[in-house]
Amino acid sequence: MNIEQILKELNIQPENHGTAIGANNFGSGPSITSYSPVNGEAIAVTTTTTAEDYARVMDAATDAFKQWRSTPAPARGEVVRKFGERLRKHKQALGTLVSYEMGKSLQEGLGEVQEMIDICDFAVGLSRQLYGLTMHSERPSHRMYEQWHPLGVVGIISAFNFPVAVWSWNTALAWVCGDVCVWKGSEKTPLCSIACQNIIAEVLEEEGLPGGISCIVTGDYRVGEMLTKDHRVALVSATGSSRMGQIVGQTVAERFGKTLLELGGNNAMIITPSADKKVTLTASVFGAVGTAAQRCTSTRRLIIHRSVYDEYVQAIVGAYKQLNIGNPLDESNHMGPLIDRDAVANYEKTISDAKAAGNNVLIEGGVLSGDGYESGCYVKPCVIEASNNQSFVQRETFAPILFVMPYDTIEEAIALQNGVPQGLSSTIMTNDLREAEHFLSAAGSDCGIANVNIGTSGAEIGGAFGGEKETGGGRESGSDAWKIYMRRQTNTINYGTSVPLAQGISFDL
Repeated sequence: MNIEQILKELNIQPENHGTAIGANNFGSGPSITSYSPVNGEAIAVTTTTTAEDYARVMDAATDAFKQWRSTPAPARGEVVRKFGERLRKHKQALGTLVSYEMGKSLQEGLGEVQEMIDICDFAVGLSRQLYGLTMHSERPSHRMYEQWHPLGVVGIISAFNFPVAVWSWNTALAWVCGDVCVWKGSEKTPLCSIACQNIIAEVLEEEGLPGGISCIVTGDYRVGEMLTKDHRVALVSATGSSRMGQIVGQTVAERFGKTLLELGGNNAMIITPSADKKVTLTASVFGAVGTAAQRCTSTRRLIIHRSVYDEYVQAIVGAYKQLNIGNPLDESNHMGPLIDRDAVANYEKTISDAKAAGNNVLIEGGVLSGDGYESGCYVKPCVIEASNNQSFVQRETFAPILFVMPYDTIEEAIALQNGVPQGLSSTIMTNDLREAEHFLSAAGSDCGIANVNIGTSGAEIGGAFGGEKETGGGRESGSDAWKIYMRRQTNTINYGTSVPLAQGISFDL
């Protein structure tokens, strides 16, 4: 299947409107061209969203909410089920588009669509399990319980690195909860957003439902500001850098709105003397180079026990020499390109900073050129010995740069792991039960995700996903993450013939 066939299947035109209310596509803002980092070629053009376009979207979304919130939750789940079935039909095409427009490997692109399918399945079951609690009242002839109601309009701001999956984490849950969604995908991957909108729009039309249940807007941070400043948007779910999250959080808080923030990560793997070497190498290398390290959960630091430090450093260097870098649609390649040349510049700056500080570079980085690398976005994965407190280690660089450092005690290793501003994902490689349990205890990892004997990247949808500290503190996907998309209401019913007051207060007339 070539790219022309893929675009045709997903109803992507040479020129597209980046604003949509269901199947109604429009938009009068300036055009942007989506270029593939795979080969630097233009894929298609899309218009951006103006303030007038946005107003139309919000009017449609708020009107649609009035109908959608009164639709029984299992019926909403049935719509999500049909969306998941449509994703199965288009999995190959959509996964290939993700790979071509974003630059991740084809297997990862297909995996991202599978993640969408999985969260739809999860949400369908959830649609019959939006439970509240029943509490005993201290007052006679009274019953207390709590229930959950839809919030309203959910605004979703997603990043380029997962151009479809993160949207689905939010929408699948928000839809079964009775919310409607307005999505601003990354302006670096606008065609992925349009493709997803085209798929759900078909389902909504077939079911006779208002298109305002699913809307998209397109553009830069100024379009995002329309969502964050709008009092009609009950919840803003934003994925991106910690800096972006600070701005979104403050703006939404000023109007007493809700936020779900999934921000930066600076994830470490602790390698102990008892670790299984084969498992450790596979997990560490994939974590460090998968998606060209453009995951918020990518492995950025290896904290290795001094007794096995040289052994693992040599093994990592040997494994890196076997990596194939090239077109991500070629499944023989392990790593594709960075998203654009701005990302390449950030990669080069971090390496330059490390060298200027006198750090030992174990695997030289650099930008690749020549046949197959015409986009200028392909780089070599780099390994550098570093200290945890160095500024370029403390910040997140969205590129395949891996810092390695030794430790002597498990307490020291955990302190190093926790000694960064971010708190998303972490892992320890060990066959020592005490070390594993210490790492998972309250005195262990301070991250939202803490693993044992698996890598830092690659989360399943069944567990709540998110982090602490500058990662934002939000939770998406599984477990009880659905509660963020709803409002809690406590109800008390008096079925007696008197009005006893709580706390024994007496009030007689």
